[in-house]
Amino acid sequence: MEYTETDINQLVEEAIEEIDPIIRENKKIARRNFRKVMQAFHENGVAESDFSGTTGYGYDDVGRDKLEEIYRMVFRSEDALVRSQIISGTHAISLVLLALLEAGDELIYISGEPYDTLAKVIGSSDKDIGSLREKGVHYRSIDLVDDRFDEAAIMEAITERTKMIAIQRSRGYSMRKSLTISEMEAMIQRIKAEYPDIIVFVDNCYGEFVETREPIEAGADVIAGSLIKNPGGGLAKMGGYIAGNEDLVTRISYRLTVPGIGKEMGASLNANTDMYQGFFMAPHAVVESLNGAVLTSHLLSKAGLKTDPAPDAERTDLIQSVSFNTEAEMITFTQMIQKASPVNSHFLPVPDDIPGYEDPVIMAAGTFVQGASLELSADGPIRAPYTVFVQGGLVFEHIVHALETALLEMREKGMIRI
Repeated sequence: MEYTETDINQLVEEAIEEIDPIIRENKKIARRNFRKVMQAFHENGVAESDFSGTTGYGYDDVGRDKLEEIYRMVFRSEDALVRSQIISGTHAISLVLLALLEAGDELIYISGEPYDTLAKVIGSSDKDIGSLREKGVHYRSIDLVDDRFDEAAIMEAITERTKMIAIQRSRGYSMRKSLTISEMEAMIQRIKAEYPDIIVFVDNCYGEFVETREPIEAGADVIAGSLIKNPGGGLAKMGGYIAGNEDLVTRISYRLTVPGIGKEMGASLNANTDMYQGFFMAPHAVVESLNGAVLTSHLLSKAGLKTDPAPDAERTDLIQSVSFNTEAEMITFTQMIQKASPVNSHFLPVPDDIPGYEDPVIMAAGTFVQGASLELSADGPIRAPYTVFVQGGLVFEHIVHALETALLEMREKGMIRI
């Protein structure tokens, strides 16, 4: 049977109806998180004048400082650092690691190896300038077992020189499960019961507002993330955040700027409006993306592809993986996501080497903000099992359109049968 565009549209509409109970539950999460954001806006008396920004040194930037207080309240932390000068999620994470770890300290990642982009930060050889390894920081990682923390191995690994335990909430470019707030909470409680002075750091990228609690509420001491992911709401053009214990955030701010100045300087220029409005929009935008991920999982599994998480799985981040049978299928799907993008739809993504990654990567990212993964994107390293990691989607309708575009092309090429 040859499927027409109308047939594909109907299949997608049927899939949306089938996941409607999940969509409605996710919207409840959005409403709960939105209340937290609105409460913080109201208690801080956000005014139009807060958007004006500063130049030069950025002294007495009321809007910048108020936004940091809003983040502090929403994430339930003692302090927060929210700056356009933080260029990416990797930068935010590296600020935490490089500020809080010194020679002789040990860092243990208990969620397996972190993102490829952190390899140079941690240091894979003596040639990695400015890395933790060059500083004399010891590093090791402990893999998950059956997608769960290996509690016995973690507790056995901790020594007197262990300064920090790090957790990557999201799966990144791996096939392991992302880690829920409740799972992290149980492990953090176990660690803190025996080692209360160890710093627990959670890389919160892709996870903000997916659940109704954040890692600080689960016992983490410090978290970090990117504003061109979830908390920027699709409007922030750059930036990152760090939230946590006041003494830790102060030390990290000294790493971002200089000792003795920390948070007191740093001009916001014209970025405040987007950062404020983006955070206001974030709970809604995140759940639009979350529901798009559920649809992607359900629809593509019906087409015979392997998807993870499953449509009805408990979710803690935005990332949806889809595994293809061949490299050609993987490339075709990714190219169709680009074709369905509002920006650069006429460009054709091809696999290429990207700094920080070991394998060639194909990336569909026709976004208004370069690299913004709260906007719909799809990417992955070209290696078996040919998995594309789909994330984002500011509006559910865009995700629907992209899936229809991909299904039509893959059906035309005989890659799927539905």
